[in-house]
This record gives sequence, C-alpha cells and structure tokens, in this order.
Amino acid sequence: MVRAILEGRKTVTRRIAKGVHFVHAVAGEALKSADSAGGRIPCPYGQPGDRLWVREAFGYEFDTPLGTNAPPDRVIYRADAKHAGKVGWSPSIHMPRTASRITLEVTGVRVERLQAISEDDAIAEGIHTVQIGSGYRDSYSATPVTWADAVEQAAVTHEDPRLAFRDLWESINGSGSWNVNPWVWVVEFKRVEAQKA
Repeated sequence: MVRAILEGRKTVTRRIAKGVHFVHAVAGEALKSADSAGGRIPCPYGQPGDRLWVREAFGYEFDTPLGTNAPPDRVIYRADAKHAGKVGWSPSIHMPRTASRITLEVTGVRVERLQAISEDDAIAEGIHTVQIGSGYRDSYSATPVTWADAVEQAAVTHEDPRLAFRDLWESINGSGSWNVNPWVWVVEFKRVEAQKA
C-alpha cells in the first residue's frame, strides 16, 4: 500500500471500528457516521487536520554501520524496487519517525459498514486498475495485473472495483472477513509534501 500512496492511488483507508457498535446498541442510537459516534468514541486514527507519518519496511545504505542511528538521507525503502534483494530490511514497526518519508493529513473520518463501500472509495483504497483498451471496461484487481493476463483470465480481476477491494481486504484480514461486514473507520487523507529547507 506504500506504493499506492506514493503513486497517488490510495487516499482512503478502512480499519475495524472496535467497540463502536456496542455503545450505540446500548444507547439505542443509529450509527451512521463519526459525528453520530460523538465524543464518546473518538477515531483512534485521527481527526481532520491531524498529520500521520507512515511506517514502511526500510534499511540503510550499504556503508552505514549496523546499529547506528543513520541520518534520514541514508535510509532506503523496500517499496522502491531499485533496492530489492540488496538490503537486510527492517519491518515497518521498527521505523523511527526520522526515517519516515511520507506524511499524511487526515481530511475526513466517518464510520460505516465495510460492505457499504462505494465504487469510488474502492478505487481510492489503492486497488489496481487494469485498462484493457478501447471498447472494453476497465477491470480491477487487488494485485498488479497486466492487461494480457486480465483478457486471458490468467489473473483474478473484476469489473466491480468493490470486489477487488474485497479480495484485498481478505488478503489482509483473513478469509471470510468480508462476510462479517464489520463497522469500520473510514479515514480519508492527502499526502503532504515535505517542505524544502
């Protein structure tokens, strides 16, 4: 998903909204949006205007001594294919803030059922669009697919982007997790470009 953010394909993310539905069930209220959750259930992923930094798998340039806190200009990122296979990668959970190259600004937050996702939001989740060509509808996939594989049905593609998002959701959250149809936080964001010094 880091590549999708860098390419501008991902501008929204969904995360399971734990416990939100219980508060509303007890109060007998409808749960329609973050506003309806009120101050009782703040979104743990931020509010509009908040800035978030993105963690990703990373490493350091070859000549940086192991165990040192290298300056940010010595950091390399696994999402950049040019470094593939040449570095001992550290998982994203170990990335220090100083090594992050992506900052996001939260532009909107709401709560909805997972399966209520719109076609536009499914595309904004970073799924892959497969453009077949003139006279054909675009197809969508959870993973990168060539147009030839899509036409020859050598890869899983869908005409409905929501089905491609379903595939992506289940690849992350497990088989059958789409059918559970949980309440989710929908966090919309934009990438903030770093200021040049």
